[in-house]
Amino acid sequence: MTNPLSPFRLSCFAGVFIAVASITSGATAQTYQPFTSGLSIRTTANYNRAALYQDQIAYAINKGTLTVAEEGMGITGAKAGTDAKWTKVTADTANRFRMRGGEGNYTYFAYDLPAERAAILNIQGNSAVYVNGEPHMGDPYRFGWMNVVVKLKKGRNDFFVRGGMLQGGLTFPVKPIVLDVKDFTAPFIVPGQSAAKLKAAVTVINTSGIVLTNLQMLSSIGGKEVKSSLQSVPAYSTRKVYFEFDGTTVTTKGFTDCALTLLQNGKALDKATVKIESTLPGDKYSETFVSNIDGSLQYYSVAPQVGGQKDGQALFFSVHGAGVEAINQVRAYKSKDWGNLVSPTNRRPRGFNWEDWGRLDAMEVLNIAKKEFKPDPQHIYLTGHSMGGHGTWFLGATYPDKWAAIAPCAGYPTLKTYGSADGIVPDTSSTDYGKLLLSASNQSDVPKLAQNYKQVGVYILHGDADETVPIAFARQMRQLLVPFHPDMSYYEYPGGSHWYSDESVDWKPIFDMFKWHTIPLDTAFNNIDFTTASPGISASNHWATIYQQVVPFQYSRIKLTRSKRYASISGTLENVELLKLSLAGFVKDKAISISLDGADAIKYTTKSEDDSIYLKKVDKAWSIVNQPNLSEKGPHRYGTFKDGFNKNMVYVYATGGTAAEQAWAVAKARYDAESWYYRGNGAFDIISDKVYSKAKYAGRNVVLVGNATTNSAWKILLGDCPVNVANGLVKVGAKQYTGTDLATYFVWPIAGTASNSVSVISGTGIEGLRAANANQYFTGGSGFADVMVFRASMLKDGIGQVSYAGFYDNQWKVK
Repeated sequence: MTNPLSPFRLSCFAGVFIAVASITSGATAQTYQPFTSGLSIRTTANYNRAALYQDQIAYAINKGTLTVAEEGMGITGAKAGTDAKWTKVTADTANRFRMRGGEGNYTYFAYDLPAERAAILNIQGNSAVYVNGEPHMGDPYRFGWMNVVVKLKKGRNDFFVRGGMLQGGLTFPVKPIVLDVKDFTAPFIVPGQSAAKLKAAVTVINTSGIVLTNLQMLSSIGGKEVKSSLQSVPAYSTRKVYFEFDGTTVTTKGFTDCALTLLQNGKALDKATVKIESTLPGDKYSETFVSNIDGSLQYYSVAPQVGGQKDGQALFFSVHGAGVEAINQVRAYKSKDWGNLVSPTNRRPRGFNWEDWGRLDAMEVLNIAKKEFKPDPQHIYLTGHSMGGHGTWFLGATYPDKWAAIAPCAGYPTLKTYGSADGIVPDTSSTDYGKLLLSASNQSDVPKLAQNYKQVGVYILHGDADETVPIAFARQMRQLLVPFHPDMSYYEYPGGSHWYSDESVDWKPIFDMFKWHTIPLDTAFNNIDFTTASPGISASNHWATIYQQVVPFQYSRIKLTRSKRYASISGTLENVELLKLSLAGFVKDKAISISLDGADAIKYTTKSEDDSIYLKKVDKAWSIVNQPNLSEKGPHRYGTFKDGFNKNMVYVYATGGTAAEQAWAVAKARYDAESWYYRGNGAFDIISDKVYSKAKYAGRNVVLVGNATTNSAWKILLGDCPVNVANGLVKVGAKQYTGTDLATYFVWPIAGTASNSVSVISGTGIEGLRAANANQYFTGGSGFADVMVFRASMLKDGIGQVSYAGFYDNQWKVK
């Protein structure tokens, strides 16, 4: 199907436009109805990179007190001095709206239908949209390919759109099932590399009311056909599915058509054609892989080493800026004669700012690159530009023992001072609960981790005329590092804007500096100074691992010195309860002395050449303990609520409760799937509670949607959990909260598994369930505790309506 919308793209913008549209009735099949006029209101909605948010329009929609907007009508509690009434607005001749306002502003339009019908909604410039009270993902970056399936009812349909610079409308497709190839993920066909089973991905749009199963994709390129089984697609949803194709007959550089036929039980549902790019030997290229995060197809790009693949060379890891594809990142570099350059995607060109799942994507690709290119493990380097400059600062501080040197270019250190369409991470809060929630974002506050850079070479490059990321950020980090860093280089490019040429990243002095830096072997690295905010994010530095903290998500620091000559380890530790030490630097049967925090030395004799021990602090004294059971917290599973959104997660929605509660559970899973697709190029399985079993979905994390009353999988996954949510009641340990307006987010380890978790999105009644709609947890850098309970009125009254927030202790008990 041809896209009825012409994409309108912006790389960045300083302000936000309000947009609204109204569509009259009378749409027929195969038509596209643009938004042309409607009503707009300025509100005080506040969405930052945080668990807390405020949105009076969403609050009223959730309560059912706002179903239709009327000109002149206001919203109770609107901030004084702002436009608090719905006013009529009209689109220009290109159907764009140019009214200015904040991201939290809302627009309304209505659409009348003579009969119930599904449609495809495509709006650009919005963060979200409520359609007849159900939330759906928007397209804040105006990519143009975000198609949302909406089931419209007979009569008036109400659309409340949050955000600005709006342009879009409704399409009524000819067929119920459509192949959409605009958002296409594919590898290159590369000479000398196997091309018989390459993987690519396209989007299936399902406007029918049934789940699509038994799907297959028939691909045909250069006379080679391959038939692949596909993932299921939920009703009234889209899903990006991956398939295989055989590119062995393609031998020339360029683009080759690949014909696709979507099949169900052998019957053709739709057809499309995509173009597959092929390269010459030595050209830059992209490869795809199936991600362990969610089972979706992702890609990374490579600038191969001059002269072909050689084992034992360097690996340069380059993280891209906002809006930049990984393939364009590598094309900004000249290929090097002493190593391969690899660029991951951050899951999308904007993605997660290299935090959260952007960080996981980077580490996933790093591990793939090590296996593929077999680099010298001592010659691995990290660099990046703009958002990738932040990624370099962040990944460099988080995993300092993985890099020989780092080079942030035009980067900002932390999301607390530099944001995007998702805002910033708030720096502080006036309440204890607010501070606790924000502490879960501590890992992204790079300046607090600055001591970690001591062990890596650092080269800071920044244009001194950069207006996008001001030079002040580079100077801030230089000032921070100079007092203690022995190996830092700094250069301000004269007259350099944010991007002044390929030298913005491919700067020869950076690679010259890289050449004489190596990662020391663990056995040769004797002085550790390492800080982390969470063992679940970053726990180890060479031979020392912070296994458990005293206070979760407060900074933990270890300063240790190892002497082989004197067979000793000594040092000080802050906020560490359990420490793991690898003793591989000592020979077998070696008597060693361990002195921590000035206490009496602990004597230990090594049992093997790769021995390790655990030390626990109890009443200010350290002692050797047995290896903790995997059922305890540790680097393998530490929380927070975000932890469940990993390890090929599966969404399990409730089928019990009232009709409204059942509809909410399905709509919530669909909304999260749309958001995950948009933000993370991802897809996950969505199943009902009746289908779920531990055996069938073994090894996979779970996101449970519903409560103990409505979701039958609750007993399977949460029977041993101290948090319980049922209709009208939340229990957190000994605490109880009553009412039907409570919403909860929490995480829990899945019993009997080594590292799997279930993240729970729940509420005590339909009002509480709807209050849990906002998926701020998909916003990169946002901080969530292990458990959070809040009233629906938080949406209008703020932090004071948070009833509980906290972390479990290291044995997963409620404090």
